[in-house]
Parts: sequence; structure tokens; C-alpha cells
Amino acid sequence: MPVKTILFDLDGTFLEYDMVQDFLPRYFRTLVAWMTPHLPPERFIPALEAGTDAITRNDGQWSNAEVFAATFYPLTGMPRETLEPHFEAFYREAFPTLHSIARPRPEARLTVELAFTLGYEVIIATNPYFPAVATLERLRWANIADFAYRHITTYENSTAVKPDARYYSEILGIVGCQPAEALMVGDEAMDMAAGALGCLTYLIQNPATTEEALSLSPTFKGDLDQLREVLTQLSKS
Repeated sequence: MPVKTILFDLDGTFLEYDMVQDFLPRYFRTLVAWMTPHLPPERFIPALEAGTDAITRNDGQWSNAEVFAATFYPLTGMPRETLEPHFEAFYREAFPTLHSIARPRPEARLTVELAFTLGYEVIIATNPYFPAVATLERLRWANIADFAYRHITTYENSTAVKPDARYYSEILGIVGCQPAEALMVGDEAMDMAAGALGCLTYLIQNPATTEEALSLSPTFKGDLDQLREVLTQLSKS
């Protein structure tokens, strides 16, 4: 069955940083500092951790955004309508300052351009713990925000996260694609988990990639330059 849809991971694939070691610590420090005038850290941090854990455990009945809200706001003891505008302001004003951590891969834009040129449906399949505004900002950091993607996963439009198979099946259902018609590209085991549904997978090898952690072997592996060769070959099949 010919491949018609390409799912691209973002962090670690098109943006060169270690999400756990580099990005998340600074993100959380910046967010806590922003929210401290409105909510003490001793109340904010446990509520944030619980809300994030609720997203991880989402059973699919609600979006990740609503699951987070249903857990987070009651634990803060403050109304959603009071705190939510401060979150929105954070993502508008403070989140963009984190771009200094990100090192965009120069091959990223070439790769996305080629996927569109070859006629693929292109999806940004980044783990949907973040709102759309933060996801679009990170796409800008990677210099690939201006493409007409078929779908971009965010916490507003997703009901699961990687590596849950429901995350991938939800995407494929939205775009009307069979697993065998899709190629998932990413740099981590959670991206290769799409293979459990029958998707083809491409592992981007970088210093943070731990192949020993893979429970499923990728269909292909290499760098972004080699990926473009694979995309060209698959377009001819």
C-alpha cells in the first residue's frame, strides 16, 4: 500500500535540544516565576504536576486540555476564569523567550518542503502536552511554521499522548489514513510506537536517541538527509 501521509515529530527531530535535560527545566522555571504573583509555588507546582499526570493518564473521553483543567484548577483553589488568562499571557509573552534553547536543524525546512512537493499529506505529530500557541511557536523556532499542514496535534485537539497507540490511531482517523499508508518520523521510542499499529517508522538518530529503549525496530533509520531519499523512494512506490 503506497505511503500517502508523513507524521513528523518536532522536538529532537526538527529542533535540536534534549527535551528532558534542556527545555523542560527552563520551561518550568519560567512558568513558575510567571505564575508566582498570582499563585504561590507551593500550590502551583503540585497542581501543575497533577494536571500533567492527568494528561498522561487520559482515557480518551475528554481532550488533554480539559483533562488538565479538571485536575489543575480545583487543586489551586482558584477559579479557572481567574488563572487561565495568566496562562494565556505566559504563552504569548514569556514562552517565546525560550527560543534561545532551541537549535533548529537547517535540514528541517528542506525535508518538510520535499514532503509537500512529493504530494504527501504532512502532519506535525508532537506530543500534545502543550496548547496550540506553544506548538506554533516551536514550529517558528524550527523555521517550518508557514506550511499548510493537514493536522497539528495540540492538547486542545488530542485525547491521548505518545506512546499510547490511541494517539496515533486518533490522528489517522482524523485524516482518513490507514496505518500502512503512514510514515512516522521521530527520534525516540515513543515515536517508533506507531509501528505497533502497522505504520512505517523512521528513526532520526541523534546524540539523545537511545536505541536500546526501542521496543519496536524502526522500518528505516538515519538522518534528515537520508530521510529525504526515503521520502523520494516511497513516493515512487
